[in-house]
Amino acid sequence: MILMSGPCAIEGREKIRVIARDLQSLNKDENINFYFKASFDKANRTSLENYRGIGVKEGLEILKEIKKEFGYKIITDVHECYQVEIAAEVADIIQIPALLCRQTDLIVEAAKSNKIVNIKKGQFVNPIDMQYAALKVIKTRGGENADYETSKKLKVCLTERGSSFGYGNLVVDMRSLVIMRKFAPVIFDCTHSVQMPGLGGGKSSGDSSFVLPLAKAAAAVGVDGFFMECHNSPKDALSDGANMINSKDVANIMDKLIKISNTSN
Repeated sequence: MILMSGPCAIEGREKIRVIARDLQSLNKDENINFYFKASFDKANRTSLENYRGIGVKEGLEILKEIKKEFGYKIITDVHECYQVEIAAEVADIIQIPALLCRQTDLIVEAAKSNKIVNIKKGQFVNPIDMQYAALKVIKTRGGENADYETSKKLKVCLTERGSSFGYGNLVVDMRSLVIMRKFAPVIFDCTHSVQMPGLGGGKSSGDSSFVLPLAKAAAAVGVDGFFMECHNSPKDALSDGANMINSKDVANIMDKLIKISNTSN
């Protein structure tokens, strides 16, 4: 089972090392293919006043240090084409944010790297149409068809993170997991799926109490992995704290999800 977990944004060297230490058992678990996740920049904040991150240069230096110290594989997201090449020097997975899942130049540039490309489904996108996002990677890498085996071979996966439901709320249609898995390996983002966009007074709010129920449902339906942002003190996090879980709880949650997955699939 793939697991992508770590803080939403890099808040500094010492803070990220505390969180990284909490996740060490996951990297040693033979049932888990672990990737440490953190963003050097969050370019899609609601307000100019919201924390964006530590920046490309320092952020990637910190991720490189985490990779060396803990032996973690790394996933981080990019927002502009020029970031792909420098991010690929450190990251094992290049992530395309949900709001950029139709940004052709960015996806093609990510595909030119030799890294896994994880494309998050936009909150506004029909899951059927995510085959075309996958195809942008597949065709750039010499393939022709968007199906599960081709996508796996050519290192592209798709991530579900909920769909817009009126204003300020998201809903997860579990059918989308089945639909997108026809085109590529599917990751379920169980923390952004409980986000409440724009309801935090100029920033997004959320309700992390729903993380586990939704993750259990996804495990029962069948997914290839989970995306789960965490923090050692979510209430104090500078970005997306309302929907993150405590980093000390990730291992226990994954144990539950793997048991469900093994029983259901």
